[in-house]
Amino acid sequence: MAVRLPRPRRFDVYAASAGLLGGLLLWGIGLGVRRADDPVVLFDGRWPLLAPLAVMAGCELLRRAAPRTGLLIGTAALVADTLTQGSLVTVIMYTDLMYAAVLYGPPASARRIPWITGLLTVAGTVVPFALWRVPEALLVGVAVGIVSFAPASTGLIVRNHREAADAALLRAEQTALLAETDRVQAVTAERARMARELHDMVANHLSAIAIHSTAALSLDDADTTRQALGVIRENSVAGLAEMRRLIGILRDDGGDAEPAAAPTLDGLGALVDGARANGLDVVLDADPGENLPAPVELAAYRIVQESLTNALKHASQGTVRVRLDRHEGSLRIRVTSPCGERDAPRAPGSGAGLVGMRERAALLHGTFEAGATAGPGPAGDRIWAVRATLPLTEGDLA
Repeated sequence: MAVRLPRPRRFDVYAASAGLLGGLLLWGIGLGVRRADDPVVLFDGRWPLLAPLAVMAGCELLRRAAPRTGLLIGTAALVADTLTQGSLVTVIMYTDLMYAAVLYGPPASARRIPWITGLLTVAGTVVPFALWRVPEALLVGVAVGIVSFAPASTGLIVRNHREAADAALLRAEQTALLAETDRVQAVTAERARMARELHDMVANHLSAIAIHSTAALSLDDADTTRQALGVIRENSVAGLAEMRRLIGILRDDGGDAEPAAAPTLDGLGALVDGARANGLDVVLDADPGENLPAPVELAAYRIVQESLTNALKHASQGTVRVRLDRHEGSLRIRVTSPCGERDAPRAPGSGAGLVGMRERAALLHGTFEAGATAGPGPAGDRIWAVRATLPLTEGDLA
C-alpha cells in the first residue's frame, strides 16, 4: 500500500523555493561558511553543498504538514552540511524548521524541544571549553543556541500567545452565547408575564360581555335585554380602561410619567362587586393582614380575579366563596364554586387562566391546585376549588 505524503501549504512551497534559490545563488558565487582546510570539513568542494541544501528545502515543504518529520530529516541534513564547507541558507532553513516544529507540532513536542535544545546549548558550551580550554570554544555553544534553542524558544512563545488568544476567543464566544441565552430567556419570561397580565385584565370583562350578549340575543324580553346591554357597556368600558393601562405600561419610555399602580388586595371588594354585577353570588372572607409584599398582593389579586372569571364562565347556580388568610408565614387563597351542568349561556375557555395562575404561584415559590372535589352538601354535589399558597418571607420570594 502506497504511503500518502502530506500536501504542503502554499506558504511552505514559497519558503522552500526561496530557500533553494537563495542557496543556489550563494553556491553559484562560491560563498560558504567554512574554508576547505577546516578540520571539520570532510567533503570539500562546491558540489557536496547541494545535497544538504536540496534536502533542507524539501523539509521546508513539511514545516506545517509534518513538522516533526521535517525537523528530524532536517537535523540529519544539517549534520551533513556541517561536514562540508556549509551553506548559510541551509542553516537558516533549519532554524525555520525548529521554529515550525514547536509552533505547529503536537503539544508534547512543543514542550520537549525547547528543553532538549537548551540542554544541547549548555552541553555545546561546557564540553568544548572543558576539552580545549580556550575562550573560542564557547562560540560552539553560542552557535548551537542560535541555531536550535533560540528558534525553539521563539516558537514556544508564539504558540503560547496563540493558545491564550484562542482561549480568550472561546471564552468570549461562550460569554456571548450565555448572554444570548439569558436574553432569550428574559424575552420569553417577559412575554409570558405580558400574556398573563393581558389575560387577567381582559378575560373577566370579555367573558361577561360574551355571556350577557348571548342572553340578550336568546331572550325576547326588553327589560332583560336592556339590563344585559348595561352590563355589556360597563364591562366594555372597564376592559378598555384595563387595556389602556397595559398599553401605557408598555409604552412607558422612562419619562416623568408615573406608571399605573398595580392592583392590590384592597381592590378585592370592588372586584367582588363587579362579579356580583355580572350575576355571580359571591361571598368574600378576606383577612390577609398587613404589610404584604407587592408581588404577593398582585399574584393573589390576579388568582382571585381569574377564579371569579372561571366561575362566571363555567360554574353552575350557587354561591362562590372567596377566602384569604395567613397561615405559618404564607398567604392562603381558596375560591370554590358549584361544579355541574348549568342552563345559562357559557363563554368559551382556552385553559390559559389556569396556566397563568399556576405560573404566578410558581414564580413566588408557592403552590397551586385546581380541580373538582366533593362538596359539603348532599351526596353528588361537587365543587370546583382553586387553592394557592404564597410565601410571605423575603427569602422565599428571591
